[in-house]
Amino acid sequence: MTAPAPVSTVDLVARFPEFVSADSRPAYSGFVVKKENLVEVATALRDEFGFDLLSSLTGADYLAENKMEVVYHVHRTTGGPGVVFKTQAERTDPVEVPSLVGVWAGADFQEREAWDLLGIKFVGHPDLRRILMWEGFEGHPLRKDWQEAFYEEDTKPFKSRWPEGSHVYAEFKNPFRDNVKLPEGFSLEKYQPETEDQLYFSLERDSSKKIDGETQELGERMVINMGPHHPSTHGVLRVAVELNGETITSLKPVLGYLHRNHEKIGERNTFLQIMPYTDRLDYFNSMINNFGYAITVEKLMKIPVAERAEYIRVIMAELSRIQNHFIFIGMLINDLGAMYTPSLYAFEERELVLDIFEAVAGARMMCNYFRFGGVVRDIPDDAMRKIKDLVFDRLPAKTDEMERFLNENEVLVARLKNVHVLNADEAIRNSVTGPCLRAAGVPYDIRRADPYSIYDRFDFDVAVRYNGDMYDNYLIRFDEIRQSLRILEQALKQIPEGPINSQKPQYQVRVPAGEAYGRVESPKGELGFYVVSNGKPNPYRYHVRAPSFVNLTALETMCKGEKIADFVALLAMFDIVMGEVDR
Repeated sequence: MTAPAPVSTVDLVARFPEFVSADSRPAYSGFVVKKENLVEVATALRDEFGFDLLSSLTGADYLAENKMEVVYHVHRTTGGPGVVFKTQAERTDPVEVPSLVGVWAGADFQEREAWDLLGIKFVGHPDLRRILMWEGFEGHPLRKDWQEAFYEEDTKPFKSRWPEGSHVYAEFKNPFRDNVKLPEGFSLEKYQPETEDQLYFSLERDSSKKIDGETQELGERMVINMGPHHPSTHGVLRVAVELNGETITSLKPVLGYLHRNHEKIGERNTFLQIMPYTDRLDYFNSMINNFGYAITVEKLMKIPVAERAEYIRVIMAELSRIQNHFIFIGMLINDLGAMYTPSLYAFEERELVLDIFEAVAGARMMCNYFRFGGVVRDIPDDAMRKIKDLVFDRLPAKTDEMERFLNENEVLVARLKNVHVLNADEAIRNSVTGPCLRAAGVPYDIRRADPYSIYDRFDFDVAVRYNGDMYDNYLIRFDEIRQSLRILEQALKQIPEGPINSQKPQYQVRVPAGEAYGRVESPKGELGFYVVSNGKPNPYRYHVRAPSFVNLTALETMCKGEKIADFVALLAMFDIVMGEVDR
């Protein structure tokens, strides 16, 4: 493999003049690749140019132009800005594009999502099934010509709601109040879940007789289902697990039980109306969800953020990261069988942070606090005093206390130490980001690798550990708490006076036409938003690159060859929240 080229010299047009062109649409960026040559170009980006991390993969339906587009964002784990490239196909079924699972395994679930919601068929994908919708769902809901059973209008505010205010609940138009449209010829009475056979077939196909390089004598094959309603899955998640004795030989996560089609809702909302919907993604970290969406739209609007608001944003984000990691620690101990006490200690610290959020935003969990150009209101004086007390006194002491109580507990150490999670190659190949990637020895943190907001002003270290086992994945959360406290101490000392928004308050913003991808380092990993504007009050395309969803791509890799007794703790390592997995 050749040495990676500097970012400034990444010119795919010069490298592939016959089938790559610059995206010449106004306010678009990146490259357009002929789909027949997509795998070749992607392989060169990975091997020649060093873009080893596939961050985001999604599609867009350009109905008026009769084409579908697949958009890829790739980055280097050594840092720096990324590259965006696209491929297009005529909008005639079947819409076919080559799969890139063979180049970046992290494309797996993201391609299945694009197939499910947009109907883009990825040729060569090893397991192209619906992932969020059930098999009796009619059509592909993110297509621009798809309409639900009681379709009213494309975009909000609906005329029946505002200004006339004479709306009628659509469900009341149907005597059965059933807002379901089934495919032609589909009968619920005769319905048999055919995808169960497909699921179990993919389990059997992917089970390996070789585990850790040794040939295993396969006994009686047994498949068990964890979930969907199981206390250890931290939400509505089903995992079909194939066992040989007590050893996991294959598994498949089954998602979609919580799916709300967040992106379809987003494309019907105005830009500002989407902000409180981001709260419902990772509902433990609504401040950071707001952050990622705000910086994406600000890129499109090309507006500055008020200086004081930049500091407030960082303060809220790092407080959110700290309480998230406390809950991770408490709930991990819970998953290992030490019921309640450690998790209650962790929740006590979370509640104190939520007191701050309530004081500044008016809500504890669904904060809806960020606005384009700043935040919605300033930090009250008494809340600022509480923040300083937490940052300089209580939280460092409580972190020390939790470490003293737990880190050398012999049962905890025995359960976590030397149980493999992911090594660096496995994590990068599967697009895993966040603490699990850093615990595998890759010091990749977007706040340092590709800084956003004002993170480049602060002195802090990227937390990293090198064993890639569950114990390092546990300890790295303490490391990150301490680095967040370092950032908070500096931010509280440096925060200036001044306005908290660079824009005038407004109910509706006009966003210039174009595309933007914004990403932040959430406690779970890379949280990205891909937004396309056509100059109207509503986004034309709105996509969330959810870290919990993408990280689950690696679940089979990290569990294969481990014992079923360790499965619950291994799943906990990703710290998933089903609200952002399914969206």
